[in-house]
Parts: sequence; C-alpha cells; structure tokens
Amino acid sequence: MNLIPWKNKSVEEAARGVGPMSTLRADMDRLFENFVREPFGAIDWPFGGAAGWSPAVDLAETDAEYTVRAELPGLEPGDLDISVTENRLMLSGEKKEKTERTEKGVYHSESRYGSFCRSIPLPGAIDSSNVNAEFKNGVLTVHLAKSPENTPKRIEVKVAEG
Repeated sequence: MNLIPWKNKSVEEAARGVGPMSTLRADMDRLFENFVREPFGAIDWPFGGAAGWSPAVDLAETDAEYTVRAELPGLEPGDLDISVTENRLMLSGEKKEKTERTEKGVYHSESRYGSFCRSIPLPGAIDSSNVNAEFKNGVLTVHLAKSPENTPKRIEVKVAEG
C-alpha cells in the first residue's frame, strides 16, 4: 500500500504569501501606509485642513458664451480674485471667519481660514474684453463671451448636380 503524504494547504499558502489571511494583512498594511503617508487625505475638510479646499464649479456653453458658476459660501466679493487668459479662467480667494461667544460662563471661539486657487480650462478662446461676473447668495457667476473666431458658423450644404 502506497501512502501519499498529506500537506496542510493553509501552511503552504501562508508560506507563498497567498490566501485570505495574507490578503487581509496586505490590505491592512496598505491602509496604514497610506494613512501615515498622507493623513486625512481622503477627507474633504472645508476651508483648509490637510486636504485643502476647492469650490464646486459648473461650466455651461451656448453658441455665444461660456458660463461658469462657482459655489463660494461665506465669501464676499472683495475676497475673490478673477482673471482670464485666452482659454482659461482663474478663480482664487481667501476665507476668514471667526466666531466668539460666551454662554453660561463658557467661552467658545472658532476660527476658519483658508485660501483656494482654481484654474478652469475653457473649451475655446474667449473675448477677454467681454467678461462679466456677478456674486449673489454665495454663488459666483462669470459670463465669458466667445471669441468671434470661435463662434459656430452655419454652413449650407448644396446639392451637387450630375
């Protein structure tokens, strides 16, 4: 009678670095390495913090212009800097907010500071002399007229004879 040696499969997998426990260990190692390398990197902290802050932006296009809307709660028009180039809109600003209150003998002070700079690439060239910006209820709306060379031109298709 021939005997076939029995091998413990889990011991072999652990030795080769495969199997459920090895995979779990590799995942945990990766999790802690990412946390140490860039702490709080995945958390979107408002106005500053480790990850920084950037406003939400929408870009819409019509035949005549591009319209950019940016959500900037808590900012004032004087806190913003807007500039344009041939095909790029730059938005930057800084928020400074401080609240203090004393209630039932407890003093509470909270400060939030943070700046942002957002570069929005535009699909085509703009007429930089025809740009308008308005700010209402924490929403900045910028209207950027398209460059005359960039506006669509309708071309009539003729029927060929023959």
